[in-house]
Amino acid sequence: MAIGKTQSRYLAEGIQQYVDRIGHYVPFSLTILPDIKATKALTEAQQKEREGQVMLSAFQPGDAVVLLDERGREFTSREFAGFIDKKMSSGLKRLVFVIGGPYGFSDAVYARADGKVSLSRMTFSHEMVRLFFVEQIYRAMTILRGEPYHHD
Repeated sequence: MAIGKTQSRYLAEGIQQYVDRIGHYVPFSLTILPDIKATKALTEAQQKEREGQVMLSAFQPGDAVVLLDERGREFTSREFAGFIDKKMSSGLKRLVFVIGGPYGFSDAVYARADGKVSLSRMTFSHEMVRLFFVEQIYRAMTILRGEPYHHD
């Protein structure tokens, strides 16, 4: 789940390639929530709050919500595959990874979250994170299947 459309065509095409590939392994969708309008008139806190309200309304009861957050747990690709495998084996209805907007998440979204994952201690644009993250989900699927995509 992410806020706002991916504006860069090359990123959108790459994201779609990995979304399609992931679909061969597990039911998967990328939910894009609408951008908050008139953000220039809002403070960062107000924008996070409004985005948070949209996110919270999109979650379903029983969802396991994992935020992509710079303060989250860092994994190797193999560790991340194990994390996903454990979550999928636990009988969850939906595992929802959430990519926040440019300012992160509201306090209410943090309170609803079941965990946090960090791709890196570096900062990336939220659009690039989408591509990096769907590639990591695809990589995790190939690791779990023993396919040769990942090299240690």
